[in-house]
Amino acid sequence: MSSPEIVSLSWGEMKVQGSSCSYKDCKVWPGGSRAWDWRETGTRHVPGVQPADLDEVLKSGVDTLVIGRGMNEVLQVPPATVNFVTQKGVDVRVLQTEKAVAEYNCLVTQGAKVGGVFHSTC
Repeated sequence: MSSPEIVSLSWGEMKVQGSSCSYKDCKVWPGGSRAWDWRETGTRHVPGVQPADLDEVLKSGVDTLVIGRGMNEVLQVPPATVNFVTQKGVDVRVLQTEKAVAEYNCLVTQGAKVGGVFHSTC
């Protein structure tokens, strides 16, 4: 199963291949995508992305995880979260969201088992 391409990104809106709706923030993995609802884990810009935000994507068996920190990189990614991912043997790339989407889509075209979590505003 391949990862869906992110077909468009603008402030506050992302569209993912195969999804009939758009997302403000999203999670993507081989074979699927869904909204990333920060309320599920109590995520805030600071301290930022929590391991619980990534579990669903990591359980899909990805080799690489791309994290988009927002258009202005306001969303933090603590070292403990990066360590959580690398301890599972998964390569993690943390980037500004436009760069993260470009990196993710590049990996998709290469056929990589890639997943991601992306914040489309600040």
